[in-house]
Amino acid sequence: MVFLVATCPPGREGDAILELEWALGGVRVKGTEWRGVLIAETPLGKDELVKRLLSFETQALQRVVPLDFLLSAKLEEIEEKAVELMEGKTGSFAVRARVRGNKKLGEKEIEVAVGSGIVGELGLKVDLSNPDWVVAVEVLGRKAGVGVLRRNEVLKFEVED
Repeated sequence: MVFLVATCPPGREGDAILELEWALGGVRVKGTEWRGVLIAETPLGKDELVKRLLSFETQALQRVVPLDFLLSAKLEEIEEKAVELMEGKTGSFAVRARVRGNKKLGEKEIEVAVGSGIVGELGLKVDLSNPDWVVAVEVLGRKAGVGVLRRNEVLKFEVED
């Protein structure tokens, strides 16, 4: 199961939900308490969902981030899961965090803690400008999604507001 955090212009959530359903098939999509932010689950693998979304002509989706796990938004759990996901990977990495609706966690705090954990446990090199891997952390209130992605797996689309 792959989880997705998708964004769209506020007010276009219905269109974005339909686009995800059309592009991916058996996906379950829900709105969140944040305007323009959706969360979805799909049985497709990352490679297949990236291929389908890249070939789909979107009118509402702005950004889609595939995630491997949803867990509680606790820094220790996020760090532990990120290190686990990076085991066996080679090359460089960067951590990219987005926080919505959680005053206890900051984006930079997550990026530094997760990055330090990966360097400390696995000895991988940080490259913020051109990493081989991106550790994506999406915090939505009390939940956090964590995923390890190749460069081309964070999808960004140009959409008219």
